[in-house]
Amino acid sequence: MSIEVKVPVLGESVSEATVGQWLKQPGEAVAVDEPIASLETDKVAVEVPSPVAGIMGAHVAAEGDTVAVGALLGLIETSGVAAAAPAPAAAAPAAAAPAPAAPVDDAAALSPAVRRAVLEHGIDPATVRGTGKDGRLTKEDVLAAAVAKQAAPAPVVAAPAPAPAPVAAVSSSGGRGEERVKMTRLRQTIAKRLKQAQETAAMLTTFNDVDMSAVMEARAKYKDVFEKKHGVKLGLMSFFAKASVLALKDIPSVNAQLQGDEIVYFDYVDISVAVSAPNGLVVPVVRDVDKMSFAGIEKAIAEYGKKARDGTLTMADMAGGTFTISNGGVFGGLMSTPIINPPQSAVLGLHRIEDRPVVRNGEIVVRPMMYIALSYDHRLIDGREAVTALKTIKEAIEDPTRLLIDM
Repeated sequence: MSIEVKVPVLGESVSEATVGQWLKQPGEAVAVDEPIASLETDKVAVEVPSPVAGIMGAHVAAEGDTVAVGALLGLIETSGVAAAAPAPAAAAPAAAAPAPAAPVDDAAALSPAVRRAVLEHGIDPATVRGTGKDGRLTKEDVLAAAVAKQAAPAPVVAAPAPAPAPVAAVSSSGGRGEERVKMTRLRQTIAKRLKQAQETAAMLTTFNDVDMSAVMEARAKYKDVFEKKHGVKLGLMSFFAKASVLALKDIPSVNAQLQGDEIVYFDYVDISVAVSAPNGLVVPVVRDVDKMSFAGIEKAIAEYGKKARDGTLTMADMAGGTFTISNGGVFGGLMSTPIINPPQSAVLGLHRIEDRPVVRNGEIVVRPMMYIALSYDHRLIDGREAVTALKTIKEAIEDPTRLLIDM
C-alpha cells in the first residue's frame, strides 16, 4: 500500500517552498515521524516527517523543485514492511565491520546546516562517522573533519596522477573560474525584504557612543554567580534589551508600526534578535521582553542561537516582533547603518567595544566605548524622538541602576 506524503502547512502567509534535500532515498526503511525531506521556505528550513513506518517509495518532487502547500512530495510503501524489518538485524554484523558503513547509509540524512558545512568545506560525508542521534552526521563532525583535512594535506599533494588534470583545466580557462549557485528561498526573501525597506521607509540613522565601563564591571562581578544560579551566561544583549524597553516605553512611536493610513501602537515589547544562521541572517523574536528578567532574556537568546545554528528555527519563532536589535560587534564591526526589519519602524545596531580616549571631569582617560546606531522610519518617528530614544538607551547602559528602578 502506498501512502502519500504531501507538503505540510508551512505557516501563516507561506504558500510554497523549495525541496532542499531528500533525506531518505527510494528503498530505504523509514520510521514513523522520521524526517524524509527538507523544505526551504522564505524564512526557515522545514523537515517533513513520515506519517507511517515503511519503505521510502518514489520521489514525486525533485530537489530544487518549487512545491505548493498540499502538493504531493513522495510515497511511502507500507506493504511487506514486517517482512523487511528483520533484514537489517541479520546484516548488522557484516555492516558493523567497516568504519565508514554508517556514514554511507546516513549520507542522505543531512540537516540543512550539515549539508551547507559539507559543501563549504568540501567534505565527503561518506568518510565521516556521525556522532549524532542514530549515527547521523552533525555540523561539529563536519568541522572536525575539515580541520583534520587541513592539518594533513600531504596525501593529496603526493598523489602524482591527478596533478596534470587540474593544470590542464586551469590553463584552458586562463586560471579564472566561475560558479553559479541558485539563491535559496531564504536568501531571496532577505534580499526582497531589505530592498523593500529601502524603497518603502523614509529611513534615517542616528548615532551615539556608550561608555561600557559600568556594564562590563557588573558582568565581571556577577557573571560566575549568575551562571551558577541560572545556567546561562550574562551577556550584553540582556542589558541592551532592558535598556531598549525603557526607551520604547518612553517613546511609543519607536515601538509602533504603520499599517495603511493607521499607526499601530503596542503595549508590549517583542524584540527580534538578529542572529547568523548557516543559510543567512534570521531574526527570531523574544516576546514580552518588558516582562522578562535578565536571565529569561539570556536563556531565550541562547536557545534561539542554538536553533539557528542547528537549522531548527520554526516559522512561529520568527513571527511578529515590534523592534530589532542587531549586534554587528560580534563580527568586529565598528559602525554601521542597520536596515529596518519591515513592518517594524526601528532597529538598534550594536558594534564592537574598544578602548578609546575620552574626557571625564576635565581629564583624558581611556574607557571601553561602543558606537550604537538607531535606524528609523522618518514617516512615523521624528528626529527628536529617535535621538531621545537612543540617548535613553545610552544612559541606561552607562548607569545600569536605571534598569532596576525604571528610569
